[in-house]
Amino acid sequence: GINLEDIKSPECFMIEQRLREEMDIPVFHDDQHGTAIICAAGIINALHLTGRDIKTTKVVLNGAGAAGIACIALLKAMGLPHDNAILLDRTGVLSKSRTDLDQWKSAHAVETSLETLEEALVGADVFIGLSVAGIVTKEMVQNMAAKPILFAMANPVPEIMPEEVKAVLPDAIMATGRSDYPNQVNNVLGFPYIFRGALDVQASTINEEMKVAAAQALAELAREDVPDEVGMAYGQRLTYGPDYIIPAPFDPRLIYKIPPAVAKAAMDTGVARKPIADLDTYARQLQARLDPTASVLQLMADKAKLGQRRVVFAEGQDARVVRAAHAFARGGFGEAIVVGRADEIAQILADSGLEGGEADLTIINAENSEYREEYTDHLYSKLQRRGFLRRDCYRLIARDRHIFGACILALDHADTMITGMTRKSAVVLADIGRVFEVRPGHKVVGVSLVIARDKTVLVADTTVHEMPTGEELADIAEQGAAVARSLGFTPRVALLSYSTFGYPQGDRSERIQEAVALLEQRKVNFEFDGEMAVDVALDEEFMKSQYPFCALSGAANVLVMPSRHSGSIATKMLNKLEESTIIGPILMGMERPVQICSMSATSAEILNMAILSAARVGG
Repeated sequence: GINLEDIKSPECFMIEQRLREEMDIPVFHDDQHGTAIICAAGIINALHLTGRDIKTTKVVLNGAGAAGIACIALLKAMGLPHDNAILLDRTGVLSKSRTDLDQWKSAHAVETSLETLEEALVGADVFIGLSVAGIVTKEMVQNMAAKPILFAMANPVPEIMPEEVKAVLPDAIMATGRSDYPNQVNNVLGFPYIFRGALDVQASTINEEMKVAAAQALAELAREDVPDEVGMAYGQRLTYGPDYIIPAPFDPRLIYKIPPAVAKAAMDTGVARKPIADLDTYARQLQARLDPTASVLQLMADKAKLGQRRVVFAEGQDARVVRAAHAFARGGFGEAIVVGRADEIAQILADSGLEGGEADLTIINAENSEYREEYTDHLYSKLQRRGFLRRDCYRLIARDRHIFGACILALDHADTMITGMTRKSAVVLADIGRVFEVRPGHKVVGVSLVIARDKTVLVADTTVHEMPTGEELADIAEQGAAVARSLGFTPRVALLSYSTFGYPQGDRSERIQEAVALLEQRKVNFEFDGEMAVDVALDEEFMKSQYPFCALSGAANVLVMPSRHSGSIATKMLNKLEESTIIGPILMGMERPVQICSMSATSAEILNMAILSAARVGG
């Protein structure tokens, strides 16, 4: 493929046309088509937000050069009527009465008596500027239609500054080419992803349909809930609305949202020489290239979709939880049951740019639940010999969302539960311990999944056991191996210590040695060894050269920590210092599946935990 840069009009048109005629590979002039695609994506959403139809929209474009003509041509391909577009160059309006227009400008000339920008903007719905600084005045903006849309893209100073527009029309939607204002029209959103899709199907060209598909995919992405990580990069919460109609350039979803749309359009129009049979698989492959968690989570996502389980999101007063629940439901992973007040949840969704999203959720409030008495009876049966009266249990059901959510699960009105974002994990664990027992023959264990660029490991226990005994360490090893198997790994378990196979000697190593002996007695069906230092456990070459007797066939993928604090410190440090993602801890051992997220969890992390829980990770 060929990407052209920095060629002025009209030479850019001639060069691109000649190359397209003589070559059967994609040819793309970024200054023209990149700008046009990003502009069109923003226009789609601006029209949506202001209730306009492109077929009845009046557009004025100032700056009929390469980018300007490409913008208007793409909008016409999307349905903008020819006579609804007024273009201007340095001389004035491109009218059919002018005799100085080249073939590219004359293609967009219209029958009109308008001559100046000031005249053209009267009653206009949309202004697109690719011209010079300060050419639009406040008075011109006031003469536009109600709720006007202005894309002032002259750089570094736009045709009119956003604050000038807001001063006279606060409800106007504004975009510029600058990164220090909302709605930046940035070509980096287009070219890399358009070429990715075109090259992957070996397209013979990049046609109008592929450009329209890219613009529509970008517009749709801007309407989706924005990951917290993207908001953190910009220092603010980004939600679809007048100040967010174009996706942020750092949104990691671009790589797997835009190329499949372009590839599909290429296939639909017959220019793809290597069609992709399964676009969903293609999107997952693209996601895995950028995000090392994607390949690990995809198997779980597929399992969750097959299972269609009911997940209780116990803390519906928290915006992160509501957004994660909405994403879970809209992603087709199962039913999202949110505990909270319907009006509060609706407001959270509206504030997140997801107005009406409550229709995707099952919202339950203890105050009006038809099962409130039944839940009270169940809780009372659990607590009546622990000093609780029935009225105490009634109040707990009414006031504690964790206990109410646990009772929903206990009476089989749901299949799993996600909680822990508003209270410390120890407090939440104690609360749900009032409703659920530990599974017979199990320990309650927290297993964290650490996903780095070149390695994925499970770390246990990071939640429950402060200083586990040898027997508890053996139990933790077995349950960690079970989680590894549920994720599709072949478990190789290392029981960690500061010492390696007896050196240096110390009292604290005895527990680890005891655990190894117990695992041997139990004749478990997975590889294990210890005690060993973490650098030995994770470095196969070093392990084999220095400790050839080690029972592990390769680097460990399950790390059993000698204490809770060492596990917690290690995972949190890795999360902050390395390019790694921590999922969990995944809670195991309760009689019903409950997952406790950390209080600092993002909505994406909560969603991941819900998917893992719905997929029955660890059994």
